[in-house]
Amino acid sequence: MEVKRGPILFRCDATPEQGWESFYQCLSLAAALQRRRRGTHFFSYLEPLSLAQVVHRANNEWVPAESMVGGSGDLEATLREVRRLNAAAVIVNSPNVTPEYVERLSGTGAAVLVFDSTGAEQYPAAIVANPLLAPGRKAFHAERGTQLLLGRKFALVRGIFRRQRTIRATEQPGPFRALVAFGDDDNADQTFTRTEQLLEMPKVDKVSVAVRTHHPRYHELKEFAAASKGRCEVITEPKEIMTRLIRAHMALTSGDSWALELCCVGIPQLLLPSKPAHLLNAKRMDDEGVATFLGAAEEVSFEQLHEAVALVLDDPMERLGMTRCARNLIDGRGGDRIVNGLEIVLHTPRYKQPVGLRLVA
Repeated sequence: MEVKRGPILFRCDATPEQGWESFYQCLSLAAALQRRRRGTHFFSYLEPLSLAQVVHRANNEWVPAESMVGGSGDLEATLREVRRLNAAAVIVNSPNVTPEYVERLSGTGAAVLVFDSTGAEQYPAAIVANPLLAPGRKAFHAERGTQLLLGRKFALVRGIFRRQRTIRATEQPGPFRALVAFGDDDNADQTFTRTEQLLEMPKVDKVSVAVRTHHPRYHELKEFAAASKGRCEVITEPKEIMTRLIRAHMALTSGDSWALELCCVGIPQLLLPSKPAHLLNAKRMDDEGVATFLGAAEEVSFEQLHEAVALVLDDPMERLGMTRCARNLIDGRGGDRIVNGLEIVLHTPRYKQPVGLRLVA
């Protein structure tokens, strides 16, 4: 007899110090889980607190954590939350997670899925997933019984990008529009600087800047856009982003999760990464022919960026080649594949019985 389907608990944080990328990756996966009728609960330390509205708006439950992953009292609080919910699985996405942390979570009988984009640690988890293209299999050392979900098929893509994939099958006519999307974190503070530089280039007619409202320079960007005489705009809402994806001829990104989502749509990109994980991902994207890797964000000058933008906009065949390679690389079903892997694990004999009766290795 099939037991009641248990909920899924997400343990992730979102703060200016740690960044917001891991938090939004979890939201993307939660949407895929909801399509499988799984309850999704977030146990998170959020800053700003308005992010709680983002969690609830996506039909997730949220319980505030008093400290970040690995902080004082966090492990005990997380274990209590797992037992309170009788969670079937725990999904952990944080740079502070340790193998000992994962081992204690596994001791509750819940299946543990860990997001890892470095391969630096060996986690005793049921599943280890890398939502970026790199590093590959050789960098990861899995324990016995751990499933590895790596590579392009497991890139997380939000619905607003998947829905524009069909609509932007062909490039829009000119004048040329650029999209600036340095992701949720923008560690090197590139958004404002690169937007100014793009507007100095005569080939670029208009620039759309995709940022969150909690971006540290959000208000500066809004003021700059208001003074640009219509050549620059700041977009934050999903509906606004959807319409700009269709019109963009190229994008500046940091090689993060946003960059892979733009691949799904088929937008040519110039990559300016700042974090090590994004640097590896950007190099892999360049190898696949979906984008041009210009170098670390802090090291690329205005002249180098100007030359790269001119090359892309002057060559329609180059843009067409990037578009085709990008759409072939990322199909937008990565979240569903991760959920499939989790469901397979949860239907094995060890995890199929009620959580309280599971045998812990």
